[in-house]
Amino acid sequence: MRTAPGTGGPRPVTGYVPGAWDLFHVGHLNILRRARESCDELVVGAVTDEVLAATKGRRPVIPLAERLEIVASLSLVDRVVVDDCTSDKMPMWQRLRFDVLFKGDDWRGTPKGAVLEASMAAVGARIVYFPYTHGTTSTLLRQFIETNG
Repeated sequence: MRTAPGTGGPRPVTGYVPGAWDLFHVGHLNILRRARESCDELVVGAVTDEVLAATKGRRPVIPLAERLEIVASLSLVDRVVVDDCTSDKMPMWQRLRFDVLFKGDDWRGTPKGAVLEASMAAVGARIVYFPYTHGTTSTLLRQFIETNG
């Protein structure tokens, strides 16, 4: 058992990984594997179709119910929840009280990353960045499907 920050003693560390999880690929698997190694309980948030449409300008290929089922089937994952938030993860922290939030390092050093870091630091949660998988992304898969499908 790890020690959650600010608890004074051993307590399970809860990690949270939000994401679209659309067109599930090895990059998704990599972040979940790394997150699993860094916490006692891994909670994964699947962002709603509506939030993805609003933030990315397009709906996911795989609908939310199916994305939830795919992620929930992984032994790496303890729990899957619906994430109806945009880049502000404070509402999710209020629901889940996670200790650490995992993100791809494409967020590091960006304005939205700085806002996320500040809001999580205010409640004692930390951000851990993992390397972004550049070779395979949902965007590239979507482009391939649109071009060759």
